[in-house]
Amino acid sequence: MTSKIYISNKLPDTNQVPSMVSCEAMLGFSLFFIDGSNLYHNLKASGIRPGSVNIASLVKYVAKKSGITNYKIIYFNSIPSILDGKEKYFHHLKFLEQIRRQGIEVNTRKLQRLSMKEQLRISREEIEHLGLCDTCKPIVESHYKSYIGEITLKEKGVDMMIAIEMIRHGIMLKDCSRIILISGDADFIPCMDLLKMNNIAISSACTAKGYSYELRNKHKWLILDKQEIIRECQ
Repeated sequence: MTSKIYISNKLPDTNQVPSMVSCEAMLGFSLFFIDGSNLYHNLKASGIRPGSVNIASLVKYVAKKSGITNYKIIYFNSIPSILDGKEKYFHHLKFLEQIRRQGIEVNTRKLQRLSMKEQLRISREEIEHLGLCDTCKPIVESHYKSYIGEITLKEKGVDMMIAIEMIRHGIMLKDCSRIILISGDADFIPCMDLLKMNNIAISSACTAKGYSYELRNKHKWLILDKQEIIRECQ
């Protein structure tokens, strides 16, 4: 059965799968940077229970598909407030400790609450983005308060922390020759552009759900197939 995981600079056509394996001797030491929140939501959107996926096994799987044998994993995520529920808070801390025990470096930031002003700004922007007619717009606005509860929290600085660490390791410390970002977020493109300009082999990996087309169009990419994740990464 043909693998459904690809690495390419361009979208593959239906008749050809790009070569995936690079020469490890040329690349040397690799670093995997994991955007934990992005991975969580993309797994969930793909119909995969995030808690069932072993992070170390997932990276081992991606490394094998990419021809990488010598690497380190750095994981990033936000931490919920204990005010949002003790069960949720301590469950997340337990999860992070389990990751650390696998030899993975963990970096975190606290979730920040949005002010009412920020909530209203986001709701107005999203309603305007829908391009509703004059009849529909008041109806949507009247029910939008039910959605406000889902945007009361935001990640503060996690993406920036990931980008800074990628630049620090790749350009300042020069302790790796290849970086693989496990995220589908296009916000990392400027950082990846800079790393590529400094001769760092840079690529991303993500599920098909949540994978930015812009990101795939700019840098080498790898799509993670749902069934292979379930089979290989439990």
